[in-house]
Amino acid sequence: EGQLRVDANVSVHHPGEPYGVRTEVKNINSLRFLAKAVDYEIQRQIEELEKGGTILNETRAFDSKLGCTVPMRDKEGKQDYRFMPEPNLPPLILYDAKSLPANLNHQQVVNIDWIHERLPDLPSVKRAKLVEQYGILPEHSFTLLNEDGLAEFFENVVKGTQMKPKKVIGWILNDLLSYLKQHSLTVKESPVSSFLLADLLNLLEKKAISSTAAKQVLAELWKQEGKTPLEIVKEKKLELMQDQKELEQICQAVIDGQENEVMAIKAGNRKVLNKLIGLVQRETQGRSSPVLVKQLLEKKLLE
Repeated sequence: EGQLRVDANVSVHHPGEPYGVRTEVKNINSLRFLAKAVDYEIQRQIEELEKGGTILNETRAFDSKLGCTVPMRDKEGKQDYRFMPEPNLPPLILYDAKSLPANLNHQQVVNIDWIHERLPDLPSVKRAKLVEQYGILPEHSFTLLNEDGLAEFFENVVKGTQMKPKKVIGWILNDLLSYLKQHSLTVKESPVSSFLLADLLNLLEKKAISSTAAKQVLAELWKQEGKTPLEIVKEKKLELMQDQKELEQICQAVIDGQENEVMAIKAGNRKVLNKLIGLVQRETQGRSSPVLVKQLLEKKLLE
């Protein structure tokens, strides 16, 4: 019914001594009040014992307005708690490595330090490590951890490629996530594995293909036809143009057909140059290097 009722049993004792007298705080109706009630009751019992008093075996209630527990009724014995020991559940013994007694069977003791060493990093720690290790932006680290398995995917790609992590993160967050969200898939369901993406980025980093061609290859990989990035490049003839004279001729043809744009560039509007680069890319079907194309166009138009 969306309601919460908690009974908290509280007792205090010195380590190694028998458990102290227990009190029961009844009908606590929120986690916040539960924490406050337990904290208050622990402190109340400690102060009472330090003054030489005794703790009564009683039921108490938590007054949320006063922030304290108040007596309700006393308990005569364990039977009033309806308490029955469970023989199949041994006592839970918690120690750290420094306080672990030598005479205890290690198999019957929970070593807190042993557990702590095997706990995974908290998200905040993992984010800090990603930023420090790979030099990515803090906001990118949030995205990597918000998507289950994406951080591991990213790290596997980085290990398998020569491309710098700052460039890899762009392909992960902009291209891979876009495909996944478009097809309502999780990272673990991605048809493009981290190994395939790493192979593709290696081709791009070696300047075997352009970034435009790389995006075409990624789209083909998404079809799950079992081909490698290199096989797709050869099949689709997406290798980067090696003949610079041919590329110069294409650049000149684009310049000759864009008189208005050429005049604007020569007048100082350098932004128009991007349009010409795009036209050359279209003529070469993405097989030309945008950097080289820009250099050739600038040489022809600005020198």
